[in-house]
Amino acid sequence: MISYAQLLENAAGELEKAGVEDAKMNARELLGKAIGLDCRSFEFGQRLDENADSAVQGEFESLCKRRIDGEPLQYLIGEWEFYGLTLKVGEGVLIPRQDTETLVDTVLKKAPKDRPLTVIDLCSGSGCIALALEKNLDCEQVIGVELSDEALEYMKQNIRLNGSRVKAVKGDVTLRETADILPLADVITANPPYLTSEDMKVLQREVTFEPESALFGGEDGLDFYRHILINFKDRLRQGGLIAFEIGIGQEDEVMTMLVRHGFENVRANNDACGIFRCITGFKK
Repeated sequence: MISYAQLLENAAGELEKAGVEDAKMNARELLGKAIGLDCRSFEFGQRLDENADSAVQGEFESLCKRRIDGEPLQYLIGEWEFYGLTLKVGEGVLIPRQDTETLVDTVLKKAPKDRPLTVIDLCSGSGCIALALEKNLDCEQVIGVELSDEALEYMKQNIRLNGSRVKAVKGDVTLRETADILPLADVITANPPYLTSEDMKVLQREVTFEPESALFGGEDGLDFYRHILINFKDRLRQGGLIAFEIGIGQEDEVMTMLVRHGFENVRANNDACGIFRCITGFKK
């Protein structure tokens, strides 16, 4: 018989050998999934000295193999944390990333504070931005707009899971008709697909498991910014805030777009690593 602690040690070694970053953390998360316990819980720690149940061992080893084959940890455990929220994720939806917390931080600092807000989050995916803003802003209503049926279902699960009032709407942001069915907003946010054709050729193995429709932003990566500014700028109230997440090196082009569409006080905002990650502007 082998203990859970020994299983954990063996798996961490195999994951590290396969080039998986944070191999020990990955192994703990996957063992927690197999056992059915939060790997940070006291109960999980207590069970490490027990002899491993054969069914749990089989499940754990299967999860580890899938991780070594490149499947994202977040998909394997079925959830991830974003801005203090637990969110369901899986195949068909973009994984919430810490980079995107920069967008939330920036909106919380810059959004109007004198009234309850109407917020529209475009390309909403799992709903991570919409839910985080609803939780941390004084909001009258928050709407998440998403085209993918798979991602939309995850957003609805996350709304229920977090007791949220966010409204999930199916819509294509490249069409003016989608904007026309939405109310006037005080804040519009978007983390759209922004990878270029060249980026798509050199994706990390893990990223290839995520939906291409949530990654590819056209030849230069900027197609969705163009569509959103054309279709949705009239959905923003005078003085309202627009905030985009961007890819590395896209700040000049996206800032120029906002200025050309009449936005003022256009700024690039950097993340914790000093990389420009978010562009904001206010409607005149």
